[in-house]
Amino acid sequence: MRDEARDGTCDSVRDGKGATLRPDAQRNRERILEVALAELTRAADAPLSTIAKKACVGQGTFYRNFPNREALVLEVYRFEMQQVADTAAQLLSTRAPDRALREWMDRLAQYAMAKAGLADALRKSTSNRGSSLAQLGHGPVTRAVTLLLTANEEAGTIRPGVTPDDFVLAIAGLWQIDPHSDWQPRATRLLDLVMDGLRAGAPGAGGRAADETEAGVRAAGRTEAGGSGRVARATD
Repeated sequence: MRDEARDGTCDSVRDGKGATLRPDAQRNRERILEVALAELTRAADAPLSTIAKKACVGQGTFYRNFPNREALVLEVYRFEMQQVADTAAQLLSTRAPDRALREWMDRLAQYAMAKAGLADALRKSTSNRGSSLAQLGHGPVTRAVTLLLTANEEAGTIRPGVTPDDFVLAIAGLWQIDPHSDWQPRATRLLDLVMDGLRAGAPGAGGRAADETEAGVRAAGRTEAGGSGRVARATD
């Protein structure tokens, strides 16, 4: 018995049984996640039957991928976090490491906060298991943070020794901001503070500061010497 929905706009699909999903099964899963993201963003209690129908899959296919609402909501969030994690390498290829890190932090905030309906669905789903939003999608985010921190440490633009766990703890306040409020200014201030802390003690910044201080001392010495010479000549 076929369980796939066919309405003229959907491809015929089949579910893979092995550990590695077949291409058609992978497409089913990704389509469900994309539709779920849109529907859950609009309404935290969007019916699963509506999501399945719009994703062009039958109930059997849907529940083989996501046995319950919590599983779907958590996977949608992880899927989103993977998308924002993937931008880390893209930013590093076109921007200085510290600029890439700061812009990536903004993108993380947008993904985590801007979708109010999804945020509500996440809070409802995680309230029963004691998880926090900051813990979800940990793998992709950790890899992205590691990439960004390593690039910045090598460039001397952040203090040495900062770990991905340090960074995640530092930005954990993002998940305490009400997504229904005017969250952007608060998130910007928070992330600016985190970035300032990362830059404090950076070898590159310290080196520049030392050079500027030394140059200032030399300039002051030349001015003082020049001034003394003028005074001496004036009294001759």
